[in-house]
Amino acid sequence: MLNKPPYRKANTIEELAENLATIQARIALACERVGRDKQSVRLLPVTKTVDEERLRMAYQLGCTTMGENKVQEALAKYEAMQDLAIKWSIIGHLQTNKIKYVARFADEFQALDSLKVAEQLNERLRQHNRTLDVLIQVNTSGEESKYGLVPQEVATFIEKLAPFKQLNVKGLMTLALFSADQQKVRDCFILLRQLRDSLRDNLPEGMSLEELSMGMSGDFEIAIEEGATIVRIGQAIFGARNIPDWHYWPENNTHL
Repeated sequence: MLNKPPYRKANTIEELAENLATIQARIALACERVGRDKQSVRLLPVTKTVDEERLRMAYQLGCTTMGENKVQEALAKYEAMQDLAIKWSIIGHLQTNKIKYVARFADEFQALDSLKVAEQLNERLRQHNRTLDVLIQVNTSGEESKYGLVPQEVATFIEKLAPFKQLNVKGLMTLALFSADQQKVRDCFILLRQLRDSLRDNLPEGMSLEELSMGMSGDFEIAIEEGATIVRIGQAIFGARNIPDWHYWPENNTHL
């Protein structure tokens, strides 16, 4: 993660539209630099701590899929806005006691890194007669503070997911190193892309690794240059959060 610029809070639909247009323009330029179609990148607005009023504005501006780190926050917003056709993507660590909620309302889960979670989630989905798109979280930075599988574990993990037919494996997700060194950040994204490329020809039937979810407000352009198909952007759209980033990371890692 690169150093963050100040993010101005978007309080009106006009300010929100301006921020979204700026992000879309930056996505297009990043794609142009590496000869990619801008349509190959999906912008996932991350709505943690964003109030319902501004989320409704975002929906009016075309944001129909929204990402949340904490299940309880996503669930509250889902229940409050069921009048809108919003798809919810859970992008943070999933505790087993929250699986029952994710199985009921989520459309995507981007942080799968546990067979225990996979098994229980699959069973809950089966009970609801639902399927769920999932991405496997990979720890490409080597930081102990981050969730995710080490790259060497991913191939075996994928093989063990084969029996879970309610889970639609679509790709990989990572969070880059928290660093002002652009090359170190880029290396995390390169590693995920290279891992995906090494695995994609030997996948169990029905699985896909087409999606690479990588890049956030401070580093998404680098991620796009290295192959990101999903960028998770919150503060650059909605403005700076009052709650610090470490609130959304593993317990006892408040130094982040």
